[in-house]
Order: sequence, then structure tokens, then C-alpha cells
Amino acid sequence: MTNISTTKMSSKGQVVIPEDIRKRLNLKAGAQFIVVGNKDVVILKNISPPELSDFDELIAEARKTAKAAGIKKTDIEDAISKARGKLK
Repeated sequence: MTNISTTKMSSKGQVVIPEDIRKRLNLKAGAQFIVVGNKDVVILKNISPPELSDFDELIAEARKTAKAAGIKKTDIEDAISKARGKLK
């Protein structure tokens, strides 16, 4: 299992990630990357969406803050309706 391969860039700037690397990293068609270039180095960093569980702590903190501020669920629903133009 090697970490090094070679590839070429097409006239359109497209680069093929070698199959063995794609398989090892479980990269599928449509995968998105951050591209960093510095001098003669190009780095591709795979962007993967966060899991919903990653938001659990953030949601818990938001609920705690809203409760401390006295905000009720109906206040939030009213604000959403107003923003959508359904409530005058």
C-alpha cells in the first residue's frame, strides 16, 4: 500500500486521483476538496459533511441559552413565520 503515485494534469486543469488512492480513501464521484497551493506543492483535502451528532453539543448549548433568555418554542415558530412573510 503506497502513499505516492504520479498523475498528469489535462489541458483543462483536471487531475486524476489514482484508483488505489481513491479506493483506500473511499473517495467517490462528486467528492469535494479544499485545494491549497504553496510554491511547488498542491494539497487536496477531502471535505466531508459533518455527522448530525456533531451538532448535539451546539444544539444543547443553544437550547440552554434560549431557556435562560426566556425564549419559548412558540416565539421561534412566530419568528420563522414572520421571516417567511406568513405572519403580520
